[in-house]
Amino acid sequence: MNIPNTLTIARIFFVPLLVAVLVQENIAVHWNGVILTNDVVALVIFWLAAITDLLDGYLARRWKQVTTIGTLLDPIADKLLVSAALIALVQMRMVPSWLVVLLIGREFAVSGLRSIAAAEGYTISASELGKTKTFFQVVAISLLMIGIHHQWVLRWARISLFAVVVFSLWSAVAYFAKFWRKVDVGVKQRRRAELLIAEREQRRIVIAKRRESLAQRRADRIARRSGRQPTEDLMPDGFSAQTQDLPPSA
Repeated sequence: MNIPNTLTIARIFFVPLLVAVLVQENIAVHWNGVILTNDVVALVIFWLAAITDLLDGYLARRWKQVTTIGTLLDPIADKLLVSAALIALVQMRMVPSWLVVLLIGREFAVSGLRSIAAAEGYTISASELGKTKTFFQVVAISLLMIGIHHQWVLRWARISLFAVVVFSLWSAVAYFAKFWRKVDVGVKQRRRAELLIAEREQRRIVIAKRRESLAQRRADRIARRSGRQPTEDLMPDGFSAQTQDLPPSA
């Protein structure tokens, strides 16, 4: 556990707090004579969570504290924060539901592609398109929260949402192309290696059978030769008889 991972976990805990404050309209905070409504408090929470997103990656690289748990939790925390904020805004009728379904579906699809690629031994890192999409998501959600009581901001919020949709689809296609290229090449290489191993095994079996066949033929040839010419026939005539006539001392 280090500071970057602590910030990532804190961003996850900001998610239920953000949703609770955003959907409860009777929440208000009095601070120095100023009344902060629920949308303002939710906006502050959202900005704090977004700042932790910037800090954890920066500090992890700066202090060389990049860990496996941080690498896994960081994208999950981002998706939880953005998805929770968008779903809460749908309940408040500030954003169309079909658009939120499209954006969240894109997040699930990209996460699935990354999981499959990781299972195949490949890592699909975040691209510049994905980072641009995240930036516009933060801008669009912030403008939507401000637009709850300031209608003139909604125009810029819709423009930001349009940019979010464009970059989301664009980055999804880029992720799919990168996934297909890496996994397809990997599968082809693995299949080629399997075929080479199978071919070597088949060749080894053929060579072993040939050696066994040659050994069997050699054994049969020796056996046939032994059967045609016994050892006694190879001795000189009368050698056996002479040997039998010799005295025992000989």
